[in-house]
Amino acid sequence: MDWECCWDRDVVAQGDCPNIREGDEDLLESPRRRILEKCCDCPNFKRDLERFQASGHPLGPVFSLFHDEYRRQKVQIQSLLSFLDNKSLEIRFLHELGSVLQSSVDLEEVLSVALTAITAGRGFGMNRAFLLMVDHKREHLQGYLAIGPRNYEEAHQAWDEISHNDMDLQTLAQSFRKNKLTAERAKFHDILEQISVPLSATTHILIRALDGKQPMLIEDAFHHPDVDPQFARLLGVDTFLLMPLVSRNRRVGVIIADNCITHRRITPEDMHSLETFTFPVAFAIERASLYERLQEELNRATEAHTKLKEQQQLIVRMEKMALVGRITSSIAHSIRNPLMIIGGFARSMLKNTPVGDPKRNFIESIVGEARQLEGVLDEILNYSDSLYPTKDFWDVNQLVEAALRDSADALNTRGYRIAFSAGSELPPAYIDFKQVSYCLRTILLCDLNATDHERVVDIGTSREDDNIMIRIQDHGRYISQEQLDTIMVPFSSTREMGAGLGLALCKTILEKQGIPLNAQSAPEKGIIFTIALPIRKEEQQ
Repeated sequence: MDWECCWDRDVVAQGDCPNIREGDEDLLESPRRRILEKCCDCPNFKRDLERFQASGHPLGPVFSLFHDEYRRQKVQIQSLLSFLDNKSLEIRFLHELGSVLQSSVDLEEVLSVALTAITAGRGFGMNRAFLLMVDHKREHLQGYLAIGPRNYEEAHQAWDEISHNDMDLQTLAQSFRKNKLTAERAKFHDILEQISVPLSATTHILIRALDGKQPMLIEDAFHHPDVDPQFARLLGVDTFLLMPLVSRNRRVGVIIADNCITHRRITPEDMHSLETFTFPVAFAIERASLYERLQEELNRATEAHTKLKEQQQLIVRMEKMALVGRITSSIAHSIRNPLMIIGGFARSMLKNTPVGDPKRNFIESIVGEARQLEGVLDEILNYSDSLYPTKDFWDVNQLVEAALRDSADALNTRGYRIAFSAGSELPPAYIDFKQVSYCLRTILLCDLNATDHERVVDIGTSREDDNIMIRIQDHGRYISQEQLDTIMVPFSSTREMGAGLGLALCKTILEKQGIPLNAQSAPEKGIIFTIALPIRKEEQQ
């Protein structure tokens, strides 16, 4: 019998077998491999078997039976190999995904990796993914983040971009976080904002999936008896997958995935693949959330520690100043009475001494020095009184205007011009009116060296956050920042400015009320004082 197939030849030439192509040359001299790999699928070989069976040979039906069984098992083996290849790819992908999730405690990075894995082609290949997070304070399931295209044009653009950039999952997620996370959050804001379901709504499909801890494939959503039609219209798809995120019996959130662009059918295999992915994602999200809250608590604790340390330093400083105040007050009271008697007698003698009397100059000197000493004693006694401020709510513009009226005569005598810019609609400040008014007058009348610049003082009030700011810019006086810092310390002295309390007393008075006094020396601009008055009581801050 002449056979159409070359199965009976030990060696065939190139071109004798239509199934041997370039690269298969080693099969030309290997009849066993050629029969198994090529002949069994060759139409010529099948016709040879049919002719052999038709010849009436008793082995004809047997060979046909073996041939059919061999082809069936070959197809089955190829199917199993394909299945194993897919599982190998899935395992490698899950291993890569798990490595990324285990190494990160950054919530945004975890979310970027998770949602990228769901929608990436080499991941689970879904079109869109919505992440809903459980807000345990509000007891709500709330839309948090979404990723995916909203139309065909956007989808094709994203797929082209991915096809031209061969990146692994981590690189893809990092690129998404860096370049697209903010835009994706804004793109789906309208949908995410409307997805807010109370955890107590146990009949809602989202809460049912979360409580059931099992994935749910929703088909024919617009007519599904358990799906709210409004929720289905919001998603705009007929079929979607719900994947609950649960970590150690703690409800973390829900992922909604769909194929709104390709409309590829979501199979049970897709659902089972995603199910293996949800636990590490839920665990990573919970860990990242806990780490984020821990960081917030740490920041609050650090801030409280810093504030406590500042309060301790302030208390120590106040105790020192209180001790100095008690000593100086005792000394001042001891000196005051004899000084007042000396001053009184001197002023009485000055009244009774004629203008041309040679003793008048000496008496005037005694009166002047006594008055200066009385002023110093008044400052010292004011310092002692400033230890216990009495605070209430006061209008700051009225406070400034009152201080300006009290200082107007002295400033006019020195040739100063005042420009006050009152802020509008300012809330009242919580201060000791008397003490702050004293400080404003002291700042306006401080005994600093005048310059050749125009003698102008600009005062303005404004609102900044929880404070009313008073800004005093004295264009007519100037000292260096170092000298300015020195005279802000009580009982410090400089050769140019002498000794006294003045600005140092103001700083102490204001600090006791929690009011910072900032003094900056600005060349060509004079001196700028800034006072921040609180608008709330301490317990309200």
